[in-house]
Amino acid sequence: MKKKRSEAPAADGGAPAVRIEGLRKKYPRAAEYAVDGISFSVERGEIVGLLGPNGAGKSTTLKCLTGMLPYREGTVEVFGVPVKGDATEAKTKFGFVTDDHAVFSKMTGLEYVAFMADVYGVGRSEREERFALLSERFALGGKAGALISSYSHGMKQKICMIGSLIHAPSLWILDEPMLGLDPSSMRSVSEFMKDYAAAGNAVLFSTHNLDAVRRICDRVIVIRGGIIRADMPAECADDGLIAEYYTPEEENE
Repeated sequence: MKKKRSEAPAADGGAPAVRIEGLRKKYPRAAEYAVDGISFSVERGEIVGLLGPNGAGKSTTLKCLTGMLPYREGTVEVFGVPVKGDATEAKTKFGFVTDDHAVFSKMTGLEYVAFMADVYGVGRSEREERFALLSERFALGGKAGALISSYSHGMKQKICMIGSLIHAPSLWILDEPMLGLDPSSMRSVSEFMKDYAAAGNAVLFSTHNLDAVRRICDRVIVIRGGIIRADMPAECADDGLIAEYYTPEEENE
């Protein structure tokens, strides 16, 4: 049994880190909904994995949650703040790592993190202290001053993670964070997620890797065809139960 994590002081009435109710999203010209009426929440101090094959609706859900995609139906809130409309307040409360490394490749790593710190209004002493800690945790090495265009896939992933955390958000959202990372980096990211949640923050990430969910998460939400098929404690996510809802081989279909 996993230990119950500590919870951060709730200055907003104790609203969950994430609350999604009845979210539906259809892309232009698409016949089917990419996300069709899903509902779930993520509590403070919790790590939740959104598990499903490619095309299941995981990325669409996260992009609606972060305000990157508009939606007409449903409620999406971050710590009680609605994302629809002016999402500025909600966006100050989370950090998001996309699956495509949306980063300025002509900047150095240091310049990119400084830019992100400026966006969130992080003071110089705070950003320097946080950058030192994060670059050590993610083993950035001596590449901080090099152009991002020279980075490997894994290094780009790391600098995106650091940039998303420089303002110390209470919610960390990641889309397929383990893709392209070597085993050592995967362990570093996994341990950081656990420590971050233990401090009272929340973590939500998408993946098609059941093993990652078992090792890291408190809960797993299985999504397929834009519909939630199961929501269970990660310790209950054995092969037999998951196979009832999700088969990784579906990705090759």
